[in-house]
Amino acid sequence: MFRRIGIVFLMALLMAACAPRGVDEACCVVAEADSLWQAGQTYDDSLRLAQAYETLSSFCSPLLSTLHPKRSTDYAHACYHYGRLLRRADDPVAAMQVFISGTHSGTDDHHILGRIYSNMGSICHLAKDFQQSYDMYELSANYFLQNGDTLLYYYGLNEMAQELAEQGEKDATLAQLKAITDNCWDKDVLYHTFRTKAILYRELKDYPLALLSIDSLCQLGTPHPSDIVIKAQAFEALNQQDSALRYAKYVMGLATASEHDKYNMLYIIMNDDSSLSNDSMLQYTAQRSDIETDVLNPLFEQLAVAKELLIQDLTRRRDLRWLYAIIVTLIIVGVILLICIRNRQRKHQLLSQEISDLSTIRHAEQQQYHKTVEQHVAYKDNLRAQIERNCELISQSDTFLQNICWKDYKKMCEIVNNSFGMLATKLKTNHSLSEKEVRLCVLVLLGSFSDKQMAEMLFYSYNSIRSTKRHVAIKLGSTSANLRSILIDIALQ
Repeated sequence: MFRRIGIVFLMALLMAACAPRGVDEACCVVAEADSLWQAGQTYDDSLRLAQAYETLSSFCSPLLSTLHPKRSTDYAHACYHYGRLLRRADDPVAAMQVFISGTHSGTDDHHILGRIYSNMGSICHLAKDFQQSYDMYELSANYFLQNGDTLLYYYGLNEMAQELAEQGEKDATLAQLKAITDNCWDKDVLYHTFRTKAILYRELKDYPLALLSIDSLCQLGTPHPSDIVIKAQAFEALNQQDSALRYAKYVMGLATASEHDKYNMLYIIMNDDSSLSNDSMLQYTAQRSDIETDVLNPLFEQLAVAKELLIQDLTRRRDLRWLYAIIVTLIIVGVILLICIRNRQRKHQLLSQEISDLSTIRHAEQQQYHKTVEQHVAYKDNLRAQIERNCELISQSDTFLQNICWKDYKKMCEIVNNSFGMLATKLKTNHSLSEKEVRLCVLVLLGSFSDKQMAEMLFYSYNSIRSTKRHVAIKLGSTSANLRSILIDIALQ
């Protein structure tokens, strides 16, 4: 609990320490510029807007954009407004730098990102890099779509179609325009689709269709000076000089016409040799030369530099993406290897534990076995000692023959079985000994009788008793000398 409170407190201190001075004032400037922009007006105080841009630029870092997401969005808005102001001031290089900064702001406001990329596409369009412009407009349209700005999305699609038209891509342009007109019936969007068609047909030198597109455009609204320029150029190409001159002079009288449009219209006017005097021709030639020298050439150079800045930024981002991809791949591979190593170590530990457990179990089993063997040996030793005592007690008794029931074979076998571990039954059953041989074994086991005594008790001759002992020993797998020992072992079995 206290640890969490401490972490939150430290983060608050960090956020307060990282926030530059004047942030609130900069945010107010951005909010004011947003209000004017939504009302269709422009925030013209370039100094305050530049200061707001510089103040909020610190929030472009990944750390601060995470800690201050609202401030990073304010910074993106400042980049958009300040970049537009620089564009109107004919400084496309500085404008492009500001717009690039806006794309690095870390904001999640897709609407403002779409606006920024749209302006970057416009600068590339003026620099005649229509493919790069197409890419920027595509990014812009995608951001508008993610933000749910459907109308702006179709505007972006139309800008993409216009870049295709500038490159003379007829099928792709018409397919793009069809996708727009099939889904959007907004008057302004349709107005721009006719302009795109006019640009396409002008690039394809199909001037009648270009004029038809401009006429359709005029029915939807007031044409832009650049639309009248296309119309004048179409009449010029169709050798309708009077109409071409009329529209060219009309454009020259428009305050909203750009220097580039005036430059093109001066070319049409100068081709009218019949109506121009030498003085007028010299005047128009000088005016056209001044526009090219003072405006168009420097502007195009700046536009080329601005486009190069964008390409360098995109290349750097692409390289960074590759670098990030490589780093992420290495991290993933490292994690997988680490997991594999950990799993291998875990398996090795489990195997070692199993081996240890088996070793413990085996050791315990061996100990138990040795203990059992020792107990068995001790048990057999006790039995052997008991047999020896029984032999001694029976053989030394004065009434030995009566105690052992020597004359009654069956009774004798019962007494021998009870005293010597079923010896009589084992000899008869397991080793197929005869009655006399069993009696001989009993006497040998008792160990107190000589061969002569055993011969008398069994009614054998002295030599016969020795041969019988050998024969019995052979049956029991032993020798005459070890016959008593083998009998004890049979009793112990």
